[in-house]
Amino acid sequence: MSSIRDEFKGGKGFWMQTRTRRLAWSEGIVAGTLFGTAAIFIRFLGDVDAFSIAFWRLVVAGVVLASILIVFRKSFSLNLVRKNLRDLVILSFFLGLHFIFFVSAVKDTTILNATVLVNTSPIFSVFVSSFLFKLKPSRIAILGLAISFIGVSIIAYAETATANVSSNLESFSPSLKGDLEAVVAALVESFYLNYGRKVRRQMDIIPTMLPMYLLTASFVGILSIPTIRKPLALPTETAKLLPIIGLGILPTATAHTLYFSSLSNLKSFETATMALLEPIGATILGIAIFQEMPSPTFTLGAFLILFGIFFVIYHKK
Repeated sequence: MSSIRDEFKGGKGFWMQTRTRRLAWSEGIVAGTLFGTAAIFIRFLGDVDAFSIAFWRLVVAGVVLASILIVFRKSFSLNLVRKNLRDLVILSFFLGLHFIFFVSAVKDTTILNATVLVNTSPIFSVFVSSFLFKLKPSRIAILGLAISFIGVSIIAYAETATANVSSNLESFSPSLKGDLEAVVAALVESFYLNYGRKVRRQMDIIPTMLPMYLLTASFVGILSIPTIRKPLALPTETAKLLPIIGLGILPTATAHTLYFSSLSNLKSFETATMALLEPIGATILGIAIFQEMPSPTFTLGAFLILFGIFFVIYHKK
């Protein structure tokens, strides 16, 4: 969160002059690691529908960012928001679809499948940025992306094999519907990141994300009307309320805000690559909370992810 504090100390002009790729990479790394909390929080929410989860995590995130504005006594930059309102509406629509499909994927398939498949977004981002925005990655960056994705695939294979052995090939049956939802979430995210790069370079991060979270929540609420046909009520049970608050604070208000912020100095596929840290972050949490030690195969996969990310970070134009 230090980058957010720095931004409020100086204002837009000062902030945009002091932005560096190193700072952007730091934001992306923190965001990718914290993304690992999302699937865990969602699984704690049991029978709460995907629209309600997406809606309330966005509302909580909006409240957090609004509180930051109040604490730092900064203006909302309403004129700048009006100037970029069309772009913010488009981004909010993409983000709403991404959250809906990802939450649905976590509910309809395994956490690992949802996590791995949604992180195909760097691949989609390369194609979108190359064909629509004419931003082609270097060969070294593509190599790094490929190595990282191989690492994610190895982790997926290791966890799949473990699940099959422990259940004697009976209970491990991931849903195709959930897998497809995760892929759609990745595709939508690639358009969101490519389109958002221009907006991030024109606006400070909090005045960008606060209206975007609120607009996205509105889109989710509208889309829920013909889909689930019931109010998006906030769960009152502590066992469900706390995960929603955690979901709004960690992977949304903190991680996703830093994730989008990194677009100021990174290409869309570079930012998307940072999300490949999500399985590592989830595993670290598993060790800390559940004392679940990773297998040697996971360690190999994690090493390849980090090695590939190093290639993407280190490459020079």
